[in-house]
Amino acid sequence: MTGIPVLTLSTDIGTKDYLAGAIKGQLLSAVPGIMITDISHELSGQNYFHAAYICKHAFRHFPKETIHIVIVNLYEKLPHHVLMAKFNDQYIICPDNGMLTMITGKQPEEIVAIEVDTSEHFGLLACTAAIAEAIRKFNDGSSFEKIGIPVMEIIEKYPLRATSGTDWLDCQIIFIDHFENVVINLTKEEFEEHRKGRHFKIELKNNEVIETLSENYASVQPGDSLAWFNSAGYLEVAVNKGKVAALFGLETYLSQGNSTQVQMSYRTIRIFFE
Repeated sequence: MTGIPVLTLSTDIGTKDYLAGAIKGQLLSAVPGIMITDISHELSGQNYFHAAYICKHAFRHFPKETIHIVIVNLYEKLPHHVLMAKFNDQYIICPDNGMLTMITGKQPEEIVAIEVDTSEHFGLLACTAAIAEAIRKFNDGSSFEKIGIPVMEIIEKYPLRATSGTDWLDCQIIFIDHFENVVINLTKEEFEEHRKGRHFKIELKNNEVIETLSENYASVQPGDSLAWFNSAGYLEVAVNKGKVAALFGLETYLSQGNSTQVQMSYRTIRIFFE
């Protein structure tokens, strides 16, 4: 393969210092003229569900052969290698910390390990330098199999699924967007499977309930709450021209402990069927 159509960059490093720019410089030095697109530099290093939701639903809109670089929670353990996987005719490069399967939903069949020099002065840019060099070789025509060492076992983590009973679902909040709309880990297919044509009630705090599905935000009056399935296919709870997360005290999670031992308590929203 030659001529990578585009690279995307998704990280948890923010944009307040030089690192995001330095990584782009490394990539442009390795492959001059390559198109680099930012997905987000505000991913959560502790909330993989949040990071995977953003990456997964952005990646699917990119052309075939795109390479997606995802740097999340790089220092969970000393990264002697990063993974490069082929998935859905695209490529994902990320640490071997469970992020890959969080995005893909299963272990990709084709994965190689790109070795990283973890010598005395190891840091983020040493890791991304190794990634840039691998991409240079790939762009110059090296086969995927020769970019790294084939691996069969990786760290696997998977998104939480809603828990259910005969007439209820407990769903976790996986993402709160810029407007404080709340995204739930429930797809339309899963919702209809449990609903079975029954009436439903989505319970929020303060005795607020939602009993209908809307097509979009404009389906209700300003200040009214609504539920709809967003463009990613997930259930979203919102207030037209309001902030549902603040109004009803909804949060994604609380964490305690250090970065390697995080206890997450996910806020739930219960749906009743009758």
